[in-house]
Amino acid sequence: MAAAAVTVSSAGSLLAMLQEPAPELKLHALACLNSLVHAFWHEISTSVSSIESLYEDEEFDQRQLAALVASKVFFHLGELNDALSYALGAGALFDVADDSDYAQTLLAKALDEYAAIQSRAAGEEKTMDPRLEAIVERMLDKCILDGKYQQAMGMAVECRRLDKLEAAISRCDNLHGALSYCINLSHQYVSHREYRLEILRCLVKIYQTLPNPDYLSICQCLMFLNESDTVASILDKLISGSKDDALLAYQTAFDLAENENQAFLLNVRNHLDALSSAHANPDSTPALPSDQAANAATEPSGDVQMGDDVNMPNGSALTVDPNKVAHADRLTKIKNILSGETSIQLTLQFLYSHNKSDLLILKTIKQAVEMRNSVCHSATICSNAIMHAGTTVDTFLRENLEWLGRATNWAKFSATAGLGVIHRGHLQQGRALMAPYLPQNGAIGSASPYSEGGALYALGLIHANHGEGIKEFLRESLRNTSSEVVQHGACLGLGLAALGTADEEICEDIKTVLYTDSAVAGEAAGIGMGLLMVGTASEKATEMLAYAHDTQHEKIIRGLSLGIALTVYGREEEADTLIEQMTRDQDPILRYGGMYALALAYRGTANNKAMHQLLHFAVSDVSDDVRRTAVLALGFVLYNEPEQTPRIVSLLSESYNPHVRYGAALAVGISCAGSGLSEAISLLEPLTSDVVDFVRQGALIAMAMVMIQANESYDSRVGAFRRKLEKIILDKHEDTMSKMGAILASGILDAGGRNVTIKLKSKSKHDRLTAVVGLAVFTQFWYWYPLTYFISLAFSPTALIGLNSDLKVPKFEYLSNAKPSLFDYPKPTTQQTATTSVKVPTAILSTYAKAKSKAKKDAESKAKEKAEMVPPSEDASAASTSMQQAAMAIDEEPQPPPAFEYTS
Repeated sequence: MAAAAVTVSSAGSLLAMLQEPAPELKLHALACLNSLVHAFWHEISTSVSSIESLYEDEEFDQRQLAALVASKVFFHLGELNDALSYALGAGALFDVADDSDYAQTLLAKALDEYAAIQSRAAGEEKTMDPRLEAIVERMLDKCILDGKYQQAMGMAVECRRLDKLEAAISRCDNLHGALSYCINLSHQYVSHREYRLEILRCLVKIYQTLPNPDYLSICQCLMFLNESDTVASILDKLISGSKDDALLAYQTAFDLAENENQAFLLNVRNHLDALSSAHANPDSTPALPSDQAANAATEPSGDVQMGDDVNMPNGSALTVDPNKVAHADRLTKIKNILSGETSIQLTLQFLYSHNKSDLLILKTIKQAVEMRNSVCHSATICSNAIMHAGTTVDTFLRENLEWLGRATNWAKFSATAGLGVIHRGHLQQGRALMAPYLPQNGAIGSASPYSEGGALYALGLIHANHGEGIKEFLRESLRNTSSEVVQHGACLGLGLAALGTADEEICEDIKTVLYTDSAVAGEAAGIGMGLLMVGTASEKATEMLAYAHDTQHEKIIRGLSLGIALTVYGREEEADTLIEQMTRDQDPILRYGGMYALALAYRGTANNKAMHQLLHFAVSDVSDDVRRTAVLALGFVLYNEPEQTPRIVSLLSESYNPHVRYGAALAVGISCAGSGLSEAISLLEPLTSDVVDFVRQGALIAMAMVMIQANESYDSRVGAFRRKLEKIILDKHEDTMSKMGAILASGILDAGGRNVTIKLKSKSKHDRLTAVVGLAVFTQFWYWYPLTYFISLAFSPTALIGLNSDLKVPKFEYLSNAKPSLFDYPKPTTQQTATTSVKVPTAILSTYAKAKSKAKKDAESKAKEKAEMVPPSEDASAASTSMQQAAMAIDEEPQPPPAFEYTS
């Protein structure tokens, strides 16, 4: 038969046989055509109707073969829909194991069709062809049988077949690896949040059936699912086990705390307390509270670990069960880890002891800033706060109290709030540090309301995302004041301290301030409500939107629009209805809020739909504010794929509209923050020399965000950028806007004593809620400078901290294969570098050169005549005097513009 096929030069005879009445002849013709269709499809296509009629003939035994031949003909004709339809009719004759282009193309088409039907939203009609389902199942089964488990898992996830996903995982030799692969799949490729949560539930179920479950991964999945009670049960089980189990519990708690979801961590702590109480056996000796038992356990060593001292009752003769003491000690430790106290104390210690801030840079900036320029004065104070964020080092402020005292009104508010950035995380002493500026006994004290408001804002920054110990004081301060400035600071402070907790009482207090309709206090109230409700998709967003339509104050509308955006943080498609409302609003400020809602709802997802909407608004909206924000928002959507951002915004960075260029710069700064990405630096370089001052400002800040923690060994352009900043700051003719950008960029480059970076993701690839929210509010400095301090929420220490079972830092060494020069701190600037002036060559016109030359010749000839008239002994001195007079005469000639001086 094969030999005959080789000699066939036409399919005409076989096509004629299809018209014969004998079924055997038709069958023979179809079998031959099936093997020849790749060569004679163009000829067969003229009679494809005959083949179709055979398939439609219910009495013909080999209908499936006819369908297969018709499918192949339509494939070669490029009619893939018809080809797939007939391939489904071919049933088992369509071989899913076939490697031909025909089979592979139709299998991909079948998968796409199946996945599209499966992914239709609830309520939409889903009509699934059972034949299509059969082909997909055969494909999945074949992958599993062939051992291509990752391919099977990918297809199962795409086709929403969790039963097949479970089957593929259970067959794997490396179960833990397969589960990790699925977690990554769900985060990177599943665009629907609800479906992603279904996958995670399935994975948790599989994890829990393993003989040695991976509790770190299980707890990360449960955090996404918001199942705090299950996490608490796992941690309780681990701390009740062996020493190794307790260490695993500590590490799990550290990983959870790094994700910075305060509300979730508080719930876990509360469930742990409840479980601990349930374990207490009333028949035995009385159980001590966990903190007292922990102190009792550590008393012999004389060292209480993390927490306030609690004295034992006098004369108590309690006999303590060692197991209960050990459990209580572990419980206290794990609660301190979950509250963030342990990490914060270690970070504070690291940032203070390794602080490498260069005060000479600040001194240079201070000397270069004109006294009357309040913008640059405030920027310098802000730069100092960012440069020393979390280090508790306020040397610069103490040495320049008189200079600092020139700040008035809102500049004073910002200066006081800066202390909160410097002392961020100083939870135990925060209130004591700010006491001189705080309202006395809840009432307005003798201090300026601007200092008091700034101090309350500072308390929020110190306790950001860890506000259990301070929120009551902030509530009291808010309720006991009628000053809108103090209310402004208290609302921001409360929002930061109670971040994401959705505390109803605090919400009511802030709402009361909002309804006073004060522009200053209302703006902060809107942002504060958003911070409080971040990620909750609360119904209060609807109330906020209604009030934004009612009020006449632009500041309040802007605060509310950002607050509404914060409430839908991470909610993805669930936020679409609210986003649609905001982006279609007639008020450009609410459309501006809609851009932030898109950015935060789809943060880090690289969602195509969200990017398409943002790009549409970036080029079509009539408001420059909306266009700028739409481009900027791309940075939030893409921060999980930073290398994509420069490519996507490259054309926008060359837009005729300066607002779009500014947005492109900050989009790159946000998504590529801390990466030192070469493409990002290349895109930003030309923008740092843009003709528009605020574009230069945005580009300088964005460049600093990208280059943070990078040195000249990593990229030689880092040194050139530092020199450019210095030149801009010292240039007296530079615009205030770009000078402010350079001052802030100097602070960001050396942030946290040169020991922090901007990090939007944790080690477990979970988004750091505080960091993303911090950067979103930071970008509001365009309208309100005090919000610049929110950038400190995105800082993460660049330290490797190892602990032993007592949660103390032992001495240990580890091997790094990277060059030590990559980790070098920048060399400190010297006094000479900071003060040496270099003369820039002056441009001299040809007419000026001729005039100067003529004047010089005239002076020389006069001097010569005079020299001949004086006695010989006086020749030399007279000639000298005459030359000096000539030089003075030349100096009196019209001079070119004075050369600029700058410090090298």
